Amino acid sequence: MLNLGDFLATETTVFFWTLRNTLQHTATHCNTLQRIATHCNALQQTAMQCNTLQCIATHCNALQHTAMHCNALQHTAMHCNALQHTATHCNALQHIATNCNTLQCIATHCNALQHTAMHCNTVRHSATHGNALQHTAMHYNALQCTATHCN
Repeated sequence: MLNLGDFLATETTVFFWTLRNTLQHTATHCNTLQRIATHCNALQQTAMQCNTLQCIATHCNALQHTAMHCNALQHTAMHCNALQHTATHCNALQHIATNCNTLQCIATHCNALQHTAMHCNTVRHSATHGNALQHTAMHYNALQCTATHCN
């Protein structure tokens, strides 16, 4: 039979072994929980960085869209400048055409005046020749009259 001292010593030893095992198990469990907490913190940090990167990517996409819109507007502006240049050139050509039409009208009028002047000169020459013939006829009549008197 076991005496009380041996019983207490055995129970104390078992108790301490049990306590030590429990403490070791708790410590191991605590270490595991700390590792999980550290891993969880790392995952939260990664998630925050991921959210930040997503926000940056969204902003970047918006900037790319704006840049594409800007490029389209620049292309439109270049096309508009080319059309303005063409319009200016067209206006200059229209002005030249108007001046050309005016000059053609003046040239036609001038040709008509030259034709009229030539006709007028011909009529004047004929009139001068007619006057000379009239003068000659009058002189002839006077000679006839004199001849009649003389005879």
